Amino acid sequence: MRVFKTRMFARWADKEGVSDAALLAAMDEISRGLIDANLGGHVFKKRVGIGGRGKSGGVRTLLALRVGDRAFFVFGFAKNERSNVSDKELETLKRLASQLLGYDARELREALSTGKLYEVESDG
Repeated sequence: MRVFKTRMFARWADKEGVSDAALLAAMDEISRGLIDANLGGHVFKKRVGIGGRGKSGGVRTLLALRVGDRAFFVFGFAKNERSNVSDKELETLKRLASQLLGYDARELREALSTGKLYEVESDG
C-alpha cells in the first residue's frame, strides 16, 4: 500500500517531530486492524507515538484511507492541544478524502511533482 502526506501535514509533522518511520509504523498497525476510530467517509484517526513518549504522549493523526490501496495523512494534532476535530472540520476532511482517494495515476504523479503531496518512505 502506498502512503502519502499532504504538504500541510508534512509541515506540521516536521514541527512536531513525527518521522516517516513513525507514520509507517502506524500504517503497519492499521494493516493489522489496529485503528483508533473510523470517522466515516474514509477518514480514520490513528495515534502515533513520537520521541520515545509512546502513544499516550504522542500525537493524533487523521488520514484518508482505502485499505489495501493507499493512505493520505492529512491532519494532525497533539493530544494536549485538542481532543478532536469539529463537525465542520470533519466534513471538510471527508471531502478531501474523497478527492485524494479519487486521484488517478496522472493526478497522483502531478501532485507529487508539484509538492502538494509527499510519499512516505522508509529510511532503510
